Amino acid sequence: MTGDEMRAQPPLGLLAELTHRCPLRCPYCSNPTELHRASRELDAATWGRIFAEASALGVLQVHLSGGEPTARRDLPAIIRHAVSAGLYTNLITSGVLTDERRFNELVEAGLDHVQLSVQDAEAGSADRIGGYAGGHSRKLAFAPIVRAAGLPLTLNAVVHRQNLDRLPDLIELALALGAGRLEVAHVQYYGWALRNRAALLPTRAQLDAATDTVNRARDELKGRLVIDYVVPDYYATLPKACMGGWGRQFLAVSPTGLALPCHAAESLPGFTFPDLRTTSLQDAWNNSEAFNRFRGTAWMPEPCRGCARKEQDWGGCRCQAFALTGDAANTDPACALSPHHALLDLAVREAAEATPDFTYREMGRAPAPAAG
Repeated sequence: MTGDEMRAQPPLGLLAELTHRCPLRCPYCSNPTELHRASRELDAATWGRIFAEASALGVLQVHLSGGEPTARRDLPAIIRHAVSAGLYTNLITSGVLTDERRFNELVEAGLDHVQLSVQDAEAGSADRIGGYAGGHSRKLAFAPIVRAAGLPLTLNAVVHRQNLDRLPDLIELALALGAGRLEVAHVQYYGWALRNRAALLPTRAQLDAATDTVNRARDELKGRLVIDYVVPDYYATLPKACMGGWGRQFLAVSPTGLALPCHAAESLPGFTFPDLRTTSLQDAWNNSEAFNRFRGTAWMPEPCRGCARKEQDWGGCRCQAFALTGDAANTDPACALSPHHALLDLAVREAAEATPDFTYREMGRAPAPAAG
């Protein structure tokens, strides 16, 4: 690795995974399959130190996530620490645990923005996907509380085979709830989602229809609703720069204090990620072997190393490479030039014959590995 690659630019965003506790059991959850108990979570004061170090490092915004971050009773204190550090605060929540009184405590603490997740536009399907009876109605009741407090609202819809046909309804739901932004987030297949891939992976026809829906809605709703949309990798020919590239723009901190290049990296074997209970964030970001291993381009195998796009996609997703090939250093199979690209075609064929049954996310229950 060259000296220029070793000198990392400061990150812009920090994902603070405050807890793995969550009342929902979504089968595509991005948390690792080995979920951490509340007894191992960082306390508010330690989060405060991490936020101060993040601000000094150059971070501008913190995304307060989980699990469900509102499961933490000390969330107002955690938000106050982030505000004191000068960070813009975004709460990523399911909305099912927070009433008006509790939410006003978060607003008074200095919360800036809310991102509300929804599982579908239809209540029965949404509750089945989330594994939580009555969850959808609670979300619908929570959104007006956010808007009444004057905070901007983003709606996050994780889409897959079992809800993608209702994307037009999800767009209408975002408008009805007063959201200024809608994130149409295709499932990323590792961890829990990899175990449920056959039940979640959309067909090509669904994907094409969804892309047309988004393109039309962007034109029709310009100035009213911003729609973020990224095509899923399983139908791609070029990889995406996952999180802007490994260790380039983004970092995450797990509930137990591990500094991670992305929220899914904790599941990668062969890494010793920095423990922020004993290590500064600056040292973790700049000097740790885990962050530097896939930073830059010198680590890349062929055909990545000789590719003209290598400083655009930065090798694609390391977690996806591991999930599909068993080696995080392999070329991302999303690339048509990857020797492993055929694995995506195999997954699509398997999904076409699958039943819609889920293995739900459960604390203390890790899913069996998926084939392929």
